[in-house]
Amino acid sequence: MVFHQIEFLFLFPLLLISLFLLKKNTTKKNLLLVFSYYFYAYWDWRFLSLIFISTAVNYFIGQKLMRLEVQGQRRFYMILGVGFNLCLLGFFKYYNFFTESFNELFKNVGLEFQSINILLPVGISFYTFQALSYVIDLYKKQIRQCSQFTDFALYISFFPQLVAGPIVRASEFLPQLEENREITKIRLFEGLKQFTFGLFKKVFIADRLSFFVDNVFTNYSVFDSVTIWLAVICYAIQLYCDFSGYSDMAIGIARSMGYDFNVNFNLPYIATNISDFWRRWHISLSTWLRDYLYIPLGGSKKGYVRTILNLMITMLLGGLWHGAAWNFIIWGLWHGLALVIYRVYKGFKSKNQHKSSSLRAIASWGLTILVVLIGWVFFRSQTLSQAFVIINKMFVFESGVSWMYGFALLAILLLVIQHLMNLRAFSRSILSLPYDSIKTPIVLFTMLWLVVIFYPKDFSPFIYFQF
Repeated sequence: MVFHQIEFLFLFPLLLISLFLLKKNTTKKNLLLVFSYYFYAYWDWRFLSLIFISTAVNYFIGQKLMRLEVQGQRRFYMILGVGFNLCLLGFFKYYNFFTESFNELFKNVGLEFQSINILLPVGISFYTFQALSYVIDLYKKQIRQCSQFTDFALYISFFPQLVAGPIVRASEFLPQLEENREITKIRLFEGLKQFTFGLFKKVFIADRLSFFVDNVFTNYSVFDSVTIWLAVICYAIQLYCDFSGYSDMAIGIARSMGYDFNVNFNLPYIATNISDFWRRWHISLSTWLRDYLYIPLGGSKKGYVRTILNLMITMLLGGLWHGAAWNFIIWGLWHGLALVIYRVYKGFKSKNQHKSSSLRAIASWGLTILVVLIGWVFFRSQTLSQAFVIINKMFVFESGVSWMYGFALLAILLLVIQHLMNLRAFSRSILSLPYDSIKTPIVLFTMLWLVVIFYPKDFSPFIYFQF
């Protein structure tokens, strides 16, 4: 089930009413757990067993980590927990990729492994990372053990962020379950407002852009360079509106029920360097990779060469997390290389004390966007050869079929307005519309009306469901 399905839009108000009427916190949490399992089972009920096994194993390991005092024993169970989660993720997501890559590499030697027809469970990358953070934080004694199995099960399966994030850490969510979170008028308004904004970004912008983007990327060889550029820019907007739209809906749904998630996107396309971009894009993943991979590898504290290596490893695995394909690996390495170059430039700049200027800031922003757009070509392309052909057409002018998709220009304008509205020098964003303002219902109902009018005939899943 997804947030913009009719079934969910019918069931969620009933859930809100039930939570409002219930008084005991335990009863509310049990209802949320049942609804979360139903939400996940709606996609494929067979994978409920997988998420339940993951929950049970990680809860058991958490119990052991809190009861044991001998460091060696605690380290054993931590490694066991990390190994279990990585094996679970690795088998379902990467078995066939590594098998096919191995067979291709050693095809002349006669070595061959058999591929298996594996269906990738929706959301496994997200709830596995949440389980990993729980085990690691318990081992470091940074959080308390979750004493109630049902609370831990709800943390793993909480439906707003279950299938596409944001990645919520135990230290952020479990303390909220200990409180009797109330549905208030203000929380309900703020949550549904953010949900509406996310729904608008997904349905009105992302889904309408997908028609143009899919056609150009599928038939890339026939289109001219200008159309290719427009399609790449539109994909950047589509991906942002699709994924940040999901995050807005997830955060809004949770908030309307009384629970708080951290912001997952913060105007990424105004970033003036690649490091700034990753502080703004998919924040829950970038901070997870920083805290549980980059810093444990040594971060920037073990010398210049080691810092570069740590950056490349982190972004390589970040790319692999997104998908079991070489294009995602190249995308991760591309961003890793960009981060390394920026670090070198930053060190050079600090030594030479270059003065900042508006022109320099604009140039830095333009270069950052260019790096990001090239990365998105690898991210969207089905094969590496397709990606290289598209990039070549971007920088070596080629004639062909020209397609100036009218809505693409409107989408670019809307994105610019949305980013500008959030800057201090401009008026407040839509998410800041006050509860008692007369313009608030006008804006929200206009957005909902556009969603209804332009709701796609064919179901369009969220892009990040595949990850």
